[in-house]
Amino acid sequence: MQWVDLRSDTVTQPTPAMREAGLRAAVGDDVMGDDPSVNALQDRVAAELGFEAALFVPSGTQSNLLALMAHCERGDEYLVGMDAHTYKYEGGGAAVLGSIQPQPIVHAADGTLPLDAVAAAIKPAGDPHFARTRLLALENTWHGRPLPLDYLAAAGAFARERGLAFHLDGARLYNAAVACGVPAAQIAGHFDSVSVCLSKGLGAPVGSVLAGSRKVVDTARRWRKVLGGGWRQAGLLAAMGQHALDHHVARLAEDHRRAAELAAALRAIPGLVVEGAFTNILFVSVPDGRHGGLAKHLESRGVRISVGRGPRIRLVTHLDIDDAGIERTIAAFRSYFA
Repeated sequence: MQWVDLRSDTVTQPTPAMREAGLRAAVGDDVMGDDPSVNALQDRVAAELGFEAALFVPSGTQSNLLALMAHCERGDEYLVGMDAHTYKYEGGGAAVLGSIQPQPIVHAADGTLPLDAVAAAIKPAGDPHFARTRLLALENTWHGRPLPLDYLAAAGAFARERGLAFHLDGARLYNAAVACGVPAAQIAGHFDSVSVCLSKGLGAPVGSVLAGSRKVVDTARRWRKVLGGGWRQAGLLAAMGQHALDHHVARLAEDHRRAAELAAALRAIPGLVVEGAFTNILFVSVPDGRHGGLAKHLESRGVRISVGRGPRIRLVTHLDIDDAGIERTIAAFRSYFA
């Protein structure tokens, strides 16, 4: 059975053309700076996002951690959303490995951090009772929702006025850019550093890129080695990432369309509450006690979902979900709730 796997956009398989790009890649020792395919990918991402330099790393979690460690020192603090990935889902790496204190802030409904709340969280400068507030971090997209462009501009100006570094967890930056109809650089340009994943909607098998100033990237490169992230002939993966950037950015609009079509169909089923579908992610709340049965029913129809402890189920469209997969999913939901 060919699965319709809606658990995440990380489950994509590399396309035949992407595999071929990896096989053809020129490679070298990246720790020594000798891998031409890695260097080409880093130069490309830096130029396209408007930064001086970039660093190819194994994962988005490591990319975000390297950014925090490049901007902050031991005993410093970063301001971050209460439910942000860097705070909640990355193993507490900033605190555990960087000795950086997170100061979580409650998100607004649209994923923004209210700037008055951010201002109130900044610690008094020079007071030894407090950690030193050094960085503000945002996430875009937020649960699949692009942050408003005017908010990004205001938050960037706020960070500069307060002397804070400004980092973006842009795991799905290209989804945000496509949804907003702007170049990715227009979003990235507000930040001092940006992490972008190649292994989510873009469909590469492995890797993220951290972009920033030369100083930030040089510092991140050292910490990457300390954290065990230095790799050797990584050009095979970098070439697949290049292929993703060449061929899979514009097509993100197809994922967004399919998510919207799935959301519209599920909203018509009595008892379901559907949210999101701004890009490729939607959330479905089902009646109490029906999660387990729903998951088993869908799996029997060749559809995979993730069922957590709460009432909401996250569904994610991606490169390996076609129109037939959406139709199969809708039919499976309808038959279960009939």
